[in-house]
Amino acid sequence: MGGRHSIRARMTIATVIVFGVVLLAGTVAISLTYPARARADLFVQAATASRRLTMLIDDRRFTGPIPAQGPVTLLQVVDERGQVLAASESLTGRPALTAARPHGGDSRVDDRVCRPRGCLVVVGTSNRATAYGPAVAYAAVREPYLLRSPLLPVLLYGSAALLLALLGWGAWYGTGRVLAPVERIRRDLQRISAEDLTRRVEVPPARDEVAELAGTVNDTLARLEDAVARHRRFVSDASHELRSPITAMLVRLEAGLEERDEADWRAALADARRLSDIVQDLLLMARLDAAAPAGQEEDVDLGRLAADEIERRGGRLPVTADLRPGVVVRGNRLRLARLLTNLLSNADRYGGSRVSVRVRAEDGQAVLEVRDDGPGIPEDMRERVFERFTRLDRTRSRDSGGSGLGLPIARDIARAHGGTLSATDGPGACLVLRLPLAPT
Repeated sequence: MGGRHSIRARMTIATVIVFGVVLLAGTVAISLTYPARARADLFVQAATASRRLTMLIDDRRFTGPIPAQGPVTLLQVVDERGQVLAASESLTGRPALTAARPHGGDSRVDDRVCRPRGCLVVVGTSNRATAYGPAVAYAAVREPYLLRSPLLPVLLYGSAALLLALLGWGAWYGTGRVLAPVERIRRDLQRISAEDLTRRVEVPPARDEVAELAGTVNDTLARLEDAVARHRRFVSDASHELRSPITAMLVRLEAGLEERDEADWRAALADARRLSDIVQDLLLMARLDAAAPAGQEEDVDLGRLAADEIERRGGRLPVTADLRPGVVVRGNRLRLARLLTNLLSNADRYGGSRVSVRVRAEDGQAVLEVRDDGPGIPEDMRERVFERFTRLDRTRSRDSGGSGLGLPIARDIARAHGGTLSATDGPGACLVLRLPLAPT
């Protein structure tokens, strides 16, 4: 919970700082430039009205108040002595708006006049050839109250502070909404233990990245549950497999100590060898599960390797071979030899009268088939035989000497080399290995 609040606080502070700097810069810029730009617009408006008034008095005098010139209503015509010659209705009877006069050859004068009622922006345009004689046409525009009041900076900075506060609250609230599903996932994961891996985290209804994260977590938990279940079965089966030869060896050794019968010693030796084979298989499977490096890889002629293994190991049944030359794969020779040995041992153990081995290249893959003429593998068991310590009920019993690890080890080696190992239709049992061919 603390971690979530820490992330939430950091994100909120970062958001407030970034946008606070932007808002402060914008507020300062507005407070410095807005009054000047607003007054400049007022001067332009007054100057336009002053020029129009100058053109009106070129050839005539006003017999009444000066009419408004657009939005400008404060207008005067003043002579060189400062005498008001004509004025708009609101300025009738009042003195000149300003004492400023164009001078130095300029025909225009700008002035700002402040009075208790407010400030005026005044622009005067001189014309020496008017119906009144030499005169200056003045036009004035009232400044808005905010331009001369301290209320403008207060409003600007106050609005910026309020906006920043709302932004900070929005960031805090929004971050909390985003992190709430993550927090639920964290709580759900915290409640999951190794003793109960059936629980899953809640998947948010929204189809977003958090929902995808929750789905990925559930998939990972499912794989973890399966791995733990397989590990527990493996430990249980391994314990059972090891207990049988150890118990038998102890019984024979105890009997041998008293009777010293050679048959007991030979049986104990067979049990010890079987126990050693099981331990070696367990060690190899542990290395395969851990993806431990197999050693140096090289180009291996699969047909030649199969011929060497057939000749080397012998067996109970004769082996017929159809081995195409030049079927080369890339891999570790010792582990590929172990794979072939396991397949040959399986076929020799459960075959009836013969075993056949075939090697060929097909569709960019090296294909090795090992077939026997035994009872075969039922279709519903063709995947189960690759599970550890699995034997078929009828003929594949513990009495036949197999550890139940040969085919699982063979499949793991095939997968480690980027290939597959599967059981196909009979007659008999047919195991098919497919490996990618080595680059030419």
